[in-house]
Amino acid sequence: MSRRPAVRVPPWTARRSRSPIRPRPLPAPAPGLELAAYRVVQEALTNTVKHASGAAAAVTVEYGTERLRVEVTDSGGLPGAGAGSGRGLIGLRERLAVHGGTLTAGRRLTGGYRVEALIPLEAS
Repeated sequence: MSRRPAVRVPPWTARRSRSPIRPRPLPAPAPGLELAAYRVVQEALTNTVKHASGAAAAVTVEYGTERLRVEVTDSGGLPGAGAGSGRGLIGLRERLAVHGGTLTAGRRLTGGYRVEALIPLEAS
């Protein structure tokens, strides 16, 4: 059984901010919205391990009153298992569409790959 190298995830730091990070829950999210955001991170990190061996990855989660934004980037790495079926990203797009969200994914100009989900939050 071969072992896949782990994805290196840098420690969580507040960039461009002098205030401490204070995690807070989403304000009454629609059923399934938190799971959809989790699945975006899960799929993107799985793809990093499969297709960019040894890459560093970063996860960003931001939200305001109108939307939730989830972004996963990687630095690129050694080619992994080759081309996938693409069904993972298609499935994510379908999952996000249920919530009125969108998914963009593609190569970064600086190298590596980027996946971003934007999900509108229902007004309370």
